[in-house]
Amino acid sequence: MGSRRFEPGGPLRGTLRPPPDKSITHRAVLLGAMGEGGTPVSAALSSDDTDATLRAVAALGAGVEAESRSDGALDLRIGGIGLRGPGARQRSGEAEIDVGNAGTLLRLLPGWLAGQGTGAWVLDGDESIRRRPVDRVAEPLSRMGGRVSCRDGRLPPLRIEGTELHAIEYRLPVASAQVKSCVLVAGLLAAGETTVVEPAPTRDHTERMLAAAGARVEVEETTVAVRSAAGRRIVVRPAARIDPGRIEVPGDLSSAAFPIVAALLVPGSGIRVEGVGLNPTRIGLLGVLHRMGAGAEVEEEAASGGEPRGTVLARHGPLRGTRVGGAEVPLAIDELPLVALLGCFADGETVVEGGEELRHKESDRIAAVVGGLRGLGAEIEERPDGFAVQGRGELRGGALDSRGDHRLAMLGAVAGLASREGVEVAGIDAAAVSYPSFESDLASLHAA
Repeated sequence: MGSRRFEPGGPLRGTLRPPPDKSITHRAVLLGAMGEGGTPVSAALSSDDTDATLRAVAALGAGVEAESRSDGALDLRIGGIGLRGPGARQRSGEAEIDVGNAGTLLRLLPGWLAGQGTGAWVLDGDESIRRRPVDRVAEPLSRMGGRVSCRDGRLPPLRIEGTELHAIEYRLPVASAQVKSCVLVAGLLAAGETTVVEPAPTRDHTERMLAAAGARVEVEETTVAVRSAAGRRIVVRPAARIDPGRIEVPGDLSSAAFPIVAALLVPGSGIRVEGVGLNPTRIGLLGVLHRMGAGAEVEEEAASGGEPRGTVLARHGPLRGTRVGGAEVPLAIDELPLVALLGCFADGETVVEGGEELRHKESDRIAAVVGGLRGLGAEIEERPDGFAVQGRGELRGGALDSRGDHRLAMLGAVAGLASREGVEVAGIDAAAVSYPSFESDLASLHAA
């Protein structure tokens, strides 16, 4: 993979629209394939990860029509094959599905395939995906009567044999939107009422989209025994069919976070990021920024397709350290590496705890963030469930290896812009997994 050096320069100015939301694009394509007839998906993300999902549903028999837009997004039409379509098309033999590096696809698709009654599939991917645990979806699916197996009991390839499922109540040991979504999708094909209890709220795109598609879904706020945290209890009932209707994909806050943080850190900067999804289960970073005293403001717009959106304004200014933990972690899980970077420039100590889930991303993001930022001159300590950063108001610079992780690649680029000496990012190509126009967008803000 290629390397690129990101040098400190002038302030970032201007307006941009982030790429479409990756999580919502994955789900829109999968639900469109589960539907019957055609599901239009407007402004979908075109990236390595989402392309893998398009290929996967096509391999299962769904129709995929894609038209490129001038902004780089895709307008899609997904020809659905119905909830039990994969089993009807794969009655014998074993089909292989390449998920590439798409962890969301790897963990959501098994929920659909496990309840097919017939057929068998093997899900596999690249070297990185083979290190990502799948036992967390295999375990609840097995409890539902599913026939699933994986390498060494926890790693891909993941083999699924379609069978009849029964409902369970599943209490997530760790808050995870992907595991929750897998069980909810399986619940559409299971006999009885399937319940998922999460210890803290996670992104709720799956629940919103299932309900909009006509599935019988109930969501109840609850108090879970674990530290009396506010969680959720989600119930889904079996369905004969779903109809997702038209789905509009908002901009991805997890991608927008990188230019936003760059503007907060580079002196003299001030930018607008428009069309950003502001789902309440995705905006944990904005709360963290508020506590740190960051110059970040939100202009809300009318909700579209059940997903609120708006504009984020970010400007440079002083920061103070903070603590992130508990129920806040799932709401900011993909942005926690950026919290570590912000902590380097803040006054005082910044601590992230309760972030064990970071160790199961494209890389071990706790070890990778700590090692990467320490190599750039940060005073940062690794902890089992997070890290602690002592703010110095600056970062020296140096070199950072993305380890093939798209968010680490973009973290290194932003660190370079804010550092004294610049940062050489090895594997910057990984950014294309979620943000194909990342480098050109940053360049446009310098040129504005």
